[in-house]
Amino acid sequence: MSPLFYIPAVLLGLVVGSFINVVIYRLPRRQSIVRPGSSCTTCGRIIRWYENVPLLSYLFLRGRCSGCGAPISIRYPLVELLGGTLAAAVLWRYGPSLHAAFAFSFLVALLAVTVIDWKHRIIPDEISISFILIGIAWSFFNPAISPWESSLGAIAGGGGLYAVGLLYRILRKTEGMGGGDVKLMAMIGAFLGIQLILPVIVMASFAGSVYGLLFLRGERGGKAAVAFGSFLAPAAALCLFWGTAILAWYFGRF
Repeated sequence: MSPLFYIPAVLLGLVVGSFINVVIYRLPRRQSIVRPGSSCTTCGRIIRWYENVPLLSYLFLRGRCSGCGAPISIRYPLVELLGGTLAAAVLWRYGPSLHAAFAFSFLVALLAVTVIDWKHRIIPDEISISFILIGIAWSFFNPAISPWESSLGAIAGGGGLYAVGLLYRILRKTEGMGGGDVKLMAMIGAFLGIQLILPVIVMASFAGSVYGLLFLRGERGGKAAVAFGSFLAPAAALCLFWGTAILAWYFGRF
C-alpha cells in the first residue's frame, strides 16, 4: 500500500485524538462532550478554531493559553499524536476497510479509558457499555470472530474479572476490583473474543504488579490502589494486533 494512503488516515487520527481530549476532560465531570466549544480550563476563554489545530496549535502557542498564559498540559498533544499513530496502525493492519474503522474506534476508546482511569480512578459506563455493543456489532462483519465468540467473550471477560474481584474481597476483606474494570473487560471480550481474555488479564496483571512494586511500595501501608483499567486497556490494544501470535508462541513452547 502506498505511503500516501497514510496521510489522510493520520490527519483523521489527529482530529479524533483532539476529540478524545474533550472526552477525557469532560466525561468524568459529567459535562457534555458536544457543547459548549473548547475553552481554557483555567480562565474559561473560548478557544478559537486556529488555536485548536491538533499538534500545531500547541507548538504555535508554546504550550500556553493565549489569554491567561496558563500552561497547557502536555497530555493534549500526546493524545492527539497517539490518535494519529493508532489510525496509521489500523490502516497498516486492516487496510482501508470497515474493519479498520471498528478497530480504530476500539483503540481510541481504550486510549480514553487509560487516561481517565489513571487520572480519576473511574471508567465511564458511556464508553464501556456502548463499546460492548459496538464490539458485538463488529463480529457480524469480522471473519476472525463470530457473534457467538464475541458475546461469549463479553460474558466471560466481565464475569471472570467479577469472580476474581469477589474472591479477593472474600479473602482480603477489602474491595479488589471495581465495577468499571468488570465492564471494561466485558468490552474487551466483545472485541477480542474469549480466546484473548487470558492474555489481556495476564499482561495487565504483570504490568500493574511491576508498577505497584516500583512506585507504590510503602504508600498507605502497602494498600495504595492501582488503576487496573489503565493496564487492561493497553494490554487489549496489544492483543488486538498480536494476540493470536502471542497465543501461538505460548502454545508452541508447551
